[in-house]
Amino acid sequence: MQPFLIFGLTASLGAMGELAGHERRGALSWPGRSAVIGLMGAALGIRRDGDFSALDALAITLGIFDDGTPLRDYHTIETVPSAAAKSPNSRPEALVSARGRTNTTITLRDYRTGPLYGVAVSGEGLEAIAAALNAPGFTLYLGRKSCPLAAPPGARVVQAASPADALAQMVVPPWRSEGPHAVRLCWLIEDDPQGEVIHDLPLDRTRWHFGPRRVSRVPVGAGDVT
Repeated sequence: MQPFLIFGLTASLGAMGELAGHERRGALSWPGRSAVIGLMGAALGIRRDGDFSALDALAITLGIFDDGTPLRDYHTIETVPSAAAKSPNSRPEALVSARGRTNTTITLRDYRTGPLYGVAVSGEGLEAIAAALNAPGFTLYLGRKSCPLAAPPGARVVQAASPADALAQMVVPPWRSEGPHAVRLCWLIEDDPQGEVIHDLPLDRTRWHFGPRRVSRVPVGAGDVT
């Protein structure tokens, strides 16, 4: 038995970063390691250029209760010629200076509707992180700022033999505990040298650079979640 910090993440819309190109912003089926670390950092009041070394050292296992339904949103954005974008101090100034020479581009943004995830964390400082998640320094989002959490994380430290046993103790929101929308812990996202490659290891947070990691989606035996 060992201590695990467990907490839940659910939102009407979630956007877990994948591709971040100009014309398309993809979304994974679950929050990556960098997203979970960033969320805990936000709860602790750490800014993007702050010290995340203590959080980077934590072991994190993600549990999928419900990965939601894919949703694609179409945006139109106004772009300016590169020459006009270099001199002004801000985008509004660039748009004004390039009036009559702008272009309209369609962009795609992917989301997941109604997802529910659980997070099991082991390492140092779990009680402090739990307290911060329950009274966060910054607003918590499931990805983009348009995706605020739909319920408090309900963070607490439990004793368990494994991440799966710890997540089985997670209290899900009441509207997901019974009826047609009831959920159970279905999958674990675990490190696996033979698994699929995702880029969710933060290398440079100010430049949004991420390194590769291999993970597998491992099924969990059926059982009720408290």
